[in-house]
Amino acid sequence: MEVTDMSIALSQSRRLAALLAVCAAAFTASCSRETVRRPEADVGMSLSAPVNEDQSYGFLPPVENPVTAGENIYTQSSEETACRQRLKRLGVVFSELPPINDGGSCRIDNPILVSGFAGGAIDFKPAAKLNCAVTEAFARWVKGDLVPSTRFRYFSGVDTIYNAGGYSCRTMNHRRGAKMSEHSRGNAIDVTRIKLNNGKAVKVHKPGWFSFRERGLLNSVRADACDYFTTVLGPGYNREHSDHFHFDLMQRRNGYRACR
Repeated sequence: MEVTDMSIALSQSRRLAALLAVCAAAFTASCSRETVRRPEADVGMSLSAPVNEDQSYGFLPPVENPVTAGENIYTQSSEETACRQRLKRLGVVFSELPPINDGGSCRIDNPILVSGFAGGAIDFKPAAKLNCAVTEAFARWVKGDLVPSTRFRYFSGVDTIYNAGGYSCRTMNHRRGAKMSEHSRGNAIDVTRIKLNNGKAVKVHKPGWFSFRERGLLNSVRADACDYFTTVLGPGYNREHSDHFHFDLMQRRNGYRACR
């Protein structure tokens, strides 16, 4: 009986050894060269790299403002935005300004600084603070009437338009107690002189009897301006306007225009 039990135990041990050998062979075959994970290559990111004690540290340089020059970063209505697009198509040279509020009627919610017309071919001096609406009307007058008139009478284009300012917190004609001027809303432009490309300077005044071309030019552009502005005043109207044209977009009842 003891011999038989020993024989059975020996037989089981041999079978177990054979089974282990088969498993070991299978495991070895599965661990081929392609499946063994290799260590990653060293790319210089070792945490044991030496530290340079002399190395200095600082803040990153500031990020430049992504807003392009001339772009309005202030709140504006869709009409103000559309108006500026029209100015660009007309070739008006302008830049944005922060809102102006000097109290009372002296304010422009979305002012611009105008310095030129016709894509910069015509200078506007000095640069004036205006609202967009009156700037657009003026640009259309320059393009549609002033430049064609100077070419017709003087065979020359316009080099510079000189003005007496745009925005100004004051009453009409600087008179105490009078209504606030359209200048107080940046809604008016005063033109004092027009310099042509040929060097001729045409002053806005009442020309002499024999100044035919000058009188013709001033009378023509003054009359044509009534198609663009609601108020056109100039030499001969009163003493305050004896040396300049005054253009504005004052709103009146029934669409009335004052061209004098």
